[in-house]
Amino acid sequence: MPSKLSVWKQKIILFAGSLGAPGLFLISFLDSSVLSFPIINDLLLIQLSISNPLRMPLYAGAATAGSVLGCVLLYFIAYKGGEAFFHKNAGVHGHAVRHWVEQNGFAGMLVAALLPPPTPFKVFVFAAGVFEVPVVSFTLAITIARVLRYFAIGFLSVRYGQDALPYLAHHKLQVAAVVTLFVVVSYVLSRLILRHKHNEAS
Repeated sequence: MPSKLSVWKQKIILFAGSLGAPGLFLISFLDSSVLSFPIINDLLLIQLSISNPLRMPLYAGAATAGSVLGCVLLYFIAYKGGEAFFHKNAGVHGHAVRHWVEQNGFAGMLVAALLPPPTPFKVFVFAAGVFEVPVVSFTLAITIARVLRYFAIGFLSVRYGQDALPYLAHHKLQVAAVVTLFVVVSYVLSRLILRHKHNEAS
């Protein structure tokens, strides 16, 4: 017999699916914060984009906004909860995640947000809040990662239809590697350019 939580989650999914972009925003927000709807927001994005290709940017934008705001909410919950809260939720990966976040900051959050499932991404969000990654850097990293993810899914949905998600699942490591490499190179180049301008100004 399904639990009350499972029944409510099913009702939320059905309700969100009937709303279009606002529903996609709702599911993405809840999935990134207090609940978990694995792959549901991806499936909704694919279905909506196939049904109305011209609105794909709207759907991808709604998913991005919902996910970013959900992550920010979780960040502040973790920030208030403290280190004991992090260790309670992080499990066996706690030490490694803490080291990664503290050592890499913005770039670390960006790469973590781009890693494919089953990466426990919420643990990285907990760590960012508890160990005080600057909220602007955190939000920027999540935004870049989610824009890349959801607009890529939207594009593939318009191009490949129902085969978009199987395509991503089959090539998830290659796609994640290419996107991560692109982001890392862009980040390094931006840092070099800013450093060069700073030296010139000095």
